[in-house]
Amino acid sequence: MSHCDAHRHLGVMPEFPFYGGPPIRADVTARATIKELIEDLDRENTERALVIPNYGVPQPDLAFGFNELVVEAAQTDDRIRAGLWVSAKPSDAERTDQALKLAGEQGVKALKLSFLLGGTVDDEAVQRGLARIFTTAREKNLVVHVHTSPGGASDIDEIGKLVDLYADDVKLHLVHFGGGMSGHMKLIGGRFFDWIGQGKQVYTDLSWAIGFAPRWLAQEISRRGLGHDRVLFASDQPWGDFEGEYARLKAGFGDGELADHALRRTFGTLYD
Repeated sequence: MSHCDAHRHLGVMPEFPFYGGPPIRADVTARATIKELIEDLDRENTERALVIPNYGVPQPDLAFGFNELVVEAAQTDDRIRAGLWVSAKPSDAERTDQALKLAGEQGVKALKLSFLLGGTVDDEAVQRGLARIFTTAREKNLVVHVHTSPGGASDIDEIGKLVDLYADDVKLHLVHFGGGMSGHMKLIGGRFFDWIGQGKQVYTDLSWAIGFAPRWLAQEISRRGLGHDRVLFASDQPWGDFEGEYARLKAGFGDGELADHALRRTFGTLYD
């Protein structure tokens, strides 16, 4: 069955000595070319995809360097939408200015930022960069994607501050739904639904989700009667695994209207 993928990456990272170990390259399914990406979409039967520069190695020029590639991909195949890599760190200001010049290009639908490579929401210098990014998103009607994972600057307690500041008038996609146990419990236990009830334009995907989360989230959406149109399928290739991510979402969301929203309809609302 065809589906839409709301978050995957393009570009190959070099080896890097993560966590003090030897140089490694973990993203073994990363794709370097548009042709390889299109072959994956064909094989998966993916009818639409939001494609974002690959990142992870703490060398900022690498991720920024893939921005033109993802724009070219979006202009090569109508199934592809582009998300631009941006950063709110002062050291990346010039690179981000160059990235934002591409925001009006055909096929660009999102801006992606992450605090995995440094910076915090509360840093005043970072806040100036965030204001620039979110202003562009508001003006261009772009979705802002933000990485979430437990602890540190990417914890939902920190990223939630962006929801409070900006999600009234900018669509904010919380990638990975908190990214682990504490994030899932905070969000499904109430915070995600509270934001929706407050009128926040908050969206999410279940890539990296722990096994219990999709089923519990589906139950809470049904019980509360909201949130069905705020969850999207995402493979996060190459850091996620398409087959595993797809199977987990289907197991939790079933074959009905909720799954149809996550696999197709909400993507269309945001990116078509």
